[in-house]
Amino acid sequence: MSTLSTVLITGCSSGFGLETARHFLDKGWRVIATMRAPREDLLPISDRLRVLPLDVTDAGSIRRCIQDAGPIDALVNNAGVGLLSPLEGVDLANAREVFEINTLGTIAVTQAVLPQFRQRRAGVIVNVTSTVTMKPLPLLSVYTGSKAAVNAFTESLALELAPFNVRVRLVLPGRAPGTSFGDNARRLMGDGVPEAYADFTQSVFAAVRNTTTPVTNAIDVAAAVWSAVTDPSTPMRIPAGADAVALAQA
Repeated sequence: MSTLSTVLITGCSSGFGLETARHFLDKGWRVIATMRAPREDLLPISDRLRVLPLDVTDAGSIRRCIQDAGPIDALVNNAGVGLLSPLEGVDLANAREVFEINTLGTIAVTQAVLPQFRQRRAGVIVNVTSTVTMKPLPLLSVYTGSKAAVNAFTESLALELAPFNVRVRLVLPGRAPGTSFGDNARRLMGDGVPEAYADFTQSVFAAVRNTTTPVTNAIDVAAAVWSAVTDPSTPMRIPAGADAVALAQA
């Protein structure tokens, strides 16, 4: 069992981040759960829990959060947003928002915690991406690009942090219909789908909503993150969810 005891998790207002915070609390860890608009009622009351505001696209917010958090032993970059749309219908402002949150947000928060990890020569960073980076899917070109960039960033970062005894891992969830991904993705769809893509888009939406095939549950991701943080023997890429595991083994 690892001796690490404090984890900071981004994007804890729902879905994977919320369940991961609960999981670490259940395991006896001190948890710093961050979200843009903090809500104390989302998690169990505990003297091991702190809920802090964090906007991963705002440098000042990141700086204040890391200062308020104090020493941490593990960072879980989970905050993210989806975008489900044909590329031709994507507003570039929305595409930039996806990359600002998913990619640059992950990079910025990681950069902010590196000095303390490097100085202590200890720490773990876990970045949550997606299995869409393993198997291309339609209508997700921008989202997949943002997550694939994090994969490459993570694997390169792991090499430069290894001399400081800092581990870096990836958790790749599968399709999770029960999360807010779909709502967020449709919000960024903008004014709608170009007519030429309407029928195709509807068929993809139906497949996304289908729960008769294996899917990923939030607890699957929480358990994978737990393994990544506490077990040094885990591989660089850890699939999370029945569909993710099946895809990784294919």
